Amino acid sequence: MSTDTDGEIIRLARDNPAVFGELYDRHAAGLYRYAARRAGEFAADDIIADTFLVAWERLESYDHDHDDARPWLFGIATNLLRRHHRTEARMLKAAAKAGLRDSVADESDRVAAQTDALVATGLIAVALKSMPVIDRDTLLLYAWGDLTYEGIAAAMNVPIGTVRSRLNRARRTLRSALDAVQLADKGEQAWTK
Repeated sequence: MSTDTDGEIIRLARDNPAVFGELYDRHAAGLYRYAARRAGEFAADDIIADTFLVAWERLESYDHDHDDARPWLFGIATNLLRRHHRTEARMLKAAAKAGLRDSVADESDRVAAQTDALVATGLIAVALKSMPVIDRDTLLLYAWGDLTYEGIAAAMNVPIGTVRSRLNRARRTLRSALDAVQLADKGEQAWTK
């Protein structure tokens, strides 16, 4: 049985719980990718299971004016991911350490490119870690959750203007980190000439 909208699935699931599986089939993969990027693969399965459990328990609260349940589901997942914030912070800290370590001197372009990528990744991880949680959540819902501004607003239960300002702050933070990489790269090029 295939229904056209998520809203219809949720409406039908009240009387026929088996229909709820269709919602899972539609959105579990995207939610899993988002959760795995945020908390690691080891936590993603639990986050997805808990997301759909919470969604099932809250069927009655779903706003049927929305045909797309992704913002609702990503909002639930984001709230659950906050529980895993310490794990995420440890992952970002480890990525930052790995990316900022000095590399062994080597003349090959491949090693230089890998080193540059590690430094950039480390600086981005540091930038993500330094962001307020609400800005990081907003940015990652946009970048990894692939939600629109409207979807993020619905997921986080905030006005769209708040989403815009949070994304603007997060982008400025990332831009500063990337500018630091470019300045360091220019300094290295000038030094080697």
